[in-house]
Amino acid sequence: MRLIGFLIIGLVAGWLAETIMKGRGAGMVVNLVVGVIGAYVGGFIFRLIGLSAHGFIGSLIAATIGSIVLLFIIAALKKA
Repeated sequence: MRLIGFLIIGLVAGWLAETIMKGRGAGMVVNLVVGVIGAYVGGFIFRLIGLSAHGFIGSLIAATIGSIVLLFIIAALKKA
């Protein structure tokens, strides 16, 4: 059950990040991958600044922030 919850949070976070960053709709699989990787990035960022994410909403916020950072990095690398 924990894996399913993590994947759901990743999917929603990837979709939110893509919406916020004005993406072109890369699809559910790409959103899931960006969201899952973004969850790790967000968790790392939160630990660096001394915050912790608890529960569904906290995890979703951390994953979305991490996904936004990840999409920003990807966009910067594409331009270079």
